[in-house]
Amino acid sequence: MRSLRLGKILLSLLVVVFMAAQQPAHEATAPQATDTIGPVSHIVPPAPGFALTEETYSYDAEWRIWTAGKVTLSVSREGTEQRVTATAESQGVVSMLYPVHDKFQALYDPKTFCSVSLRKHSEEGFHKRDTLISYNYARKKGVLDETNLKTNEAKHVENDIPGCVTDVISGLMYLRSLPLIPGTTYTFPLNDGGKTVNVSTKVEAKETIKVPAGTFQTIRVSPENATGSEKSKGKIWIWYTDDARRIPVQMRGKMFWGTLTMKLEKIEPAKR
Repeated sequence: MRSLRLGKILLSLLVVVFMAAQQPAHEATAPQATDTIGPVSHIVPPAPGFALTEETYSYDAEWRIWTAGKVTLSVSREGTEQRVTATAESQGVVSMLYPVHDKFQALYDPKTFCSVSLRKHSEEGFHKRDTLISYNYARKKGVLDETNLKTNEAKHVENDIPGCVTDVISGLMYLRSLPLIPGTTYTFPLNDGGKTVNVSTKVEAKETIKVPAGTFQTIRVSPENATGSEKSKGKIWIWYTDDARRIPVQMRGKMFWGTLTMKLEKIEPAKR
C-alpha cells in the first residue's frame, strides 16, 4: 500500500496524475493577460468581481467497495490572500492497511490565482513530515523545505517556476474560475515543490450527478499531466456544478490498482 500514496490521493485526486513521477516537465511559459484557451500554458486571472464563497465541502471517499476516508476542502480569506485548507482522514479497511492523517493549507493571490505558499502536514503509514513550499516570483523559484518528523532530517530544494504557477490544492479552485465550455482545453503550470508540470484540462460534457449532498447539474472535466511519459499513469475526472458557484461535487481517479471516488456529503460555512 505504501506505493499508492493514499494521503495525497485523498487530499487531492489531482496529485495522482500531476505528481506521480519526478520526471522533468516541459518548460512553462510566463502568464499572459489573455483568456486564450489552447496549448499555451499560463494562468488566466479571474474576471473582475469573481470571488469564491467561503464554504467547507465534506466528502466521503470510496475505494472499490470500501469506505476509504473523509476529506474536507475549505475556502476562506486570510488578509488579502485566499486560503484553501484540505484535510484527509482514512477510515475502515484503508485505515488499518495504511493510516492517513493529513492537512494541507494553500494560499494564493485571488486577483491573479498565482500560488503564494503550500503547507503540508502528512502522516501516512510510517511516514510523518512537515513541508512548506514557497513561490518566489522575483527569483522565479519554487522553494521546498521539508522535515522528516521521525528522523528530524531536513531537506531544502529549489526549482525553476514561471511568472505565475498554481499548486495541487489551489488548482482545484483555479478551475472553478474558468468558463468550462464543453469541448475546450485549458493548459496551465502547476508546481508541488519539484519540477513544474503543464496540466491540460479537457472540458468533456455536462452531466447530472447524484451524491449524498443531493442531485446536481454538473460539468465534467478531466485534467492530466501534459508530460508525455506520465499520460498512462491513470485518469481523473472532476464534476463541478454548472452554475456560477462551480462547486466540486465529485472527483474520481481510475488507476491500475482500482478506482477512488470522492462524493460531496455536505456544504457548511467556512470556519474562521
